[in-house]
Amino acid sequence: MNNLFLKMYVKAQDLMNREEGQDLVEYALLITLVALAAVAGVNKVASAINTVFSNISATLS
Repeated sequence: MNNLFLKMYVKAQDLMNREEGQDLVEYALLITLVALAAVAGVNKVASAINTVFSNISATLS
């Protein structure tokens, strides 16, 4: 019985010491940062395009 618990304990320790989950979290944070930067960039570009078209519209009027 003690041998079974020892094997289960060793297996649990092995599962907890893996670093693959940590890599996944780092990639998720990186993707989130890139997505936020893209959204901010798109908003600035959209604002600039809107300004250009407003100026064109005012000139044609």
